[in-house]
Amino acid sequence: MVWYDLLLSLISLLILLVGVLVAVAFLTLLERKVLGYIQLRKGPNKVGYMGLLQPFSDAIKLFTKEQTFPLVSNFYFYYFSPVFNLFLSLMLWLVFPFLSFVISFNLGVLYFLCVSSLGVYSVMISGWSSNSNYALLGGLRAIAQTISYEVSLVLIMLSFLVLVMSLELKSFFAYQSYIWFLVLNFPLCIMWLVSCLAETNRTPFDFAEGESELVSGFNIEYSSGGFALIFLAEYSSIIFMSMLSALLFLGGDYISYLFFLKVVFLSFFWLWVRGTLPRYRYDKLMGLAWKIYLPVSLNFLLFYLGLKLACFSLLI
Repeated sequence: MVWYDLLLSLISLLILLVGVLVAVAFLTLLERKVLGYIQLRKGPNKVGYMGLLQPFSDAIKLFTKEQTFPLVSNFYFYYFSPVFNLFLSLMLWLVFPFLSFVISFNLGVLYFLCVSSLGVYSVMISGWSSNSNYALLGGLRAIAQTISYEVSLVLIMLSFLVLVMSLELKSFFAYQSYIWFLVLNFPLCIMWLVSCLAETNRTPFDFAEGESELVSGFNIEYSSGGFALIFLAEYSSIIFMSMLSALLFLGGDYISYLFFLKVVFLSFFWLWVRGTLPRYRYDKLMGLAWKIYLPVSLNFLLFYLGLKLACFSLLI
């Protein structure tokens, strides 16, 4: 019986991972179409019907291109850091609360925080190992940004955790059966979305790959397969953050089709922001994290702790 359960869990995980990778492929198509409409130009709509074959042709092109290696790079670190990056972003999906509870465990939130913080190392190694000045600068900026916004992400999430008093992701579904947390914690939800944008290195916080200053940032020396893996990891993280946001404050009803529509809308929000907002200034980005989000999220945390204590005292 145990082996049967393990086999079913493994099959469910494989289906999930294949689904995530296919979703990543079509998110890139959606992004290019959305940016095309926003900028009043053609998107990729010529390859196959409505451009549906575009993601597959992109994948074939990227993985069949010649792989180049800088002569002075630390080869093994340089070669394996994109693989490690994608591995970590796919590992995040293990906490997804399936209806069949595959690997949905009691400390899911803690697992998410541990794995997402490990992503800093893959960016750091990618930037350092290629021994390029542009890549190193991009890597340093990415590390400073990611660590800063991880602090705000944790503190914002703590307020939600105080309300549900659980580290299990599926408990958010039970607590939002009457009212969404978006209504109760509207400022925190907006702060969470902005922090997620910064955490996934997306516009207007894409300083890690600031094309105007750093050519392409920490991934400048990567081509073909290595670049494709970094690209896949970034878009997988975007879909995961959209899923987590829908779970935290948009009802969290992961057993209904409506939940997946919410995830699609939030993923679209990432693309919409990219098409409409210019890049932030770096010192303002750091100021936003440490001077605004940190004190505000701490104040909200104290407020929700007091609220929870008041509720307990009324019950007693």
